[in-house]
Amino acid sequence: MNILILGSGGREHSLAWAIKQNPKCDLLICAPGNAGMAEIADCCALDINDGEAVAAFCAENAVDFVVVGPEAPLAAGVADVLLGMGVLTFGPSQAAAELEASKAFTKEICDACDAPTAAYARFTAPEPAKDYIRAQGAPIVVKADGLAAGKGVIVAMSEAEALAAIDDMFDGAFGDAGAEVVIEEFMEGEEASFFILTDGTSVLPMGTAQDHKRAYDGDEGPNTGGMGAYSPAPALNDVVMQKALDEIVQPTVDELAKRGTPYQGVLYAGLMIKDGQPRLVEYNVRFGDPECQVLMMRLGAQALDVMLACAKGELDQTQLNWADDHALTVVLAARGYPGAYEKGTNIKGLKGIAGTTDLQVFHAGTASDDGKTLATGGRVLNVTARGATLQEARDRAYGAIEQIDWPGGFHRKDIGWRAL
Repeated sequence: MNILILGSGGREHSLAWAIKQNPKCDLLICAPGNAGMAEIADCCALDINDGEAVAAFCAENAVDFVVVGPEAPLAAGVADVLLGMGVLTFGPSQAAAELEASKAFTKEICDACDAPTAAYARFTAPEPAKDYIRAQGAPIVVKADGLAAGKGVIVAMSEAEALAAIDDMFDGAFGDAGAEVVIEEFMEGEEASFFILTDGTSVLPMGTAQDHKRAYDGDEGPNTGGMGAYSPAPALNDVVMQKALDEIVQPTVDELAKRGTPYQGVLYAGLMIKDGQPRLVEYNVRFGDPECQVLMMRLGAQALDVMLACAKGELDQTQLNWADDHALTVVLAARGYPGAYEKGTNIKGLKGIAGTTDLQVFHAGTASDDGKTLATGGRVLNVTARGATLQEARDRAYGAIEQIDWPGGFHRKDIGWRAL
């Protein structure tokens, strides 16, 4: 079958790598893709947020299946257009994608189905929000309601920091995403990511991972889109996972179906776990980045089979076969990220790293120019490895990083420290 992946990040490169291994895949196209994806797939320029343009491309190129990588096309209703044209698509409708597009909507769903989450209040003006913060005190969490590329969440450890976050959001630091804010109770515990497939009725746990959001070692520095991850996450044991399914995920899926907007695709639940009790931090309507990289490293070719089953409404007839292994990914980012950074710096040494089923370098913000690999984004590479133990995966990943010559980049040296 001919398969189209929408997106250009490390998440989409890892999806392409896994899908490419499946014999069902005859032709793989990535739009717009990146330098790494171009080595294993046909890449093309396409406005992935324009549903009509994507549908026309699918018709012209006999595309049988579309995998939507990022959240923006889903929030824009691209899946709705494709499904309306009869194109099999992995990803939720625009209405269901509100779970990520609006923090306030997610809170409404949690209230309706009694899913445990943080206490909250929502505001459309700065002064009432500031009054609420002063009344509640710190630590406290301030979130831009809309999509902010993973950066619209401020975990404020002081009242001053929280008040400054309100000013930033209402002054447009996150664009339209900050026109409304949600202020939440600060939840203590260990945070982990739980990935579930659902076809609108059935749910299938897909895997667990733990991200590293802070820019620097020891979980210091500003929040980022993610500097590394590992899978599985020890905090999400079988008992906690079952609680999360019974008390959070299945009630959410049922509530959306009851509203006439069934959810189909991957549901990424960020959970805070304390004393064995999970509470929802937030939902994302796509695979996490860089969590997807470690999941795909462990799943390989079967990822396509379960995504197809999900899109066809046949999830109750499928299962995942997990090996007893571990995977870890380290993000290499441009110096200055998540602030200002230089683009166009040259990355050397990648050709000396032999890609295997146990080691891959997934590209994110890269482009190819006259045989050179250039950094074009903030998060640029994802060195991802698998091993019988987490330590083995970690050693393999960091060993490969030593071969990369990129003075313009940096990475954390402690990915996996919580589990180890």
